[in-house]
Amino acid sequence: MAREKKIYPLADGLSTQDTFAVLGDIEKFKTHKHAWKVWQALKEFRCTVYPVAEGLGRLDGSKVYSTLTELTDKVTVIIPCLLPEKLTSLVSDAVAAGCGKIWFQEQTWSKELQEECDRAGLEVIRGCVLRHRIYPSKISLRYFSPCYWHGLRDAKVPLKRYGK
Repeated sequence: MAREKKIYPLADGLSTQDTFAVLGDIEKFKTHKHAWKVWQALKEFRCTVYPVAEGLGRLDGSKVYSTLTELTDKVTVIIPCLLPEKLTSLVSDAVAAGCGKIWFQEQTWSKELQEECDRAGLEVIRGCVLRHRIYPSKISLRYFSPCYWHGLRDAKVPLKRYGK
């Protein structure tokens, strides 16, 4: 008998039922920077999540897609973890992939990207994915994370419990 997957709310109508594509580059994934942290957090939330980075074949045993268009009809939300200067084709790639929402992380949003999304009919969500993470109380370093403080009143997703 299969156990029913619990669905948890995230930012602005998103939930753990959505499918996500985390857009980064080799450095952001390989050196465990923001793109890797977002990808890991979504995996911990039990979401279906695909890493997207050009020139990176596999990441921790998962296939890495080189472009968003390879994910046609697979994702509902794209999460860019690159600066706006590197996101020149984001909106057109999102439309080509059949995605309807873009969840901009801190420092990835710009007015120009917002205008492009509005023209293309894409829904824009702003805010960090890591705000929805529960930080263990045993680790006092959580107090240094801006995501911890910015997300104090946001909906949280419980930690994944293996074997249960």
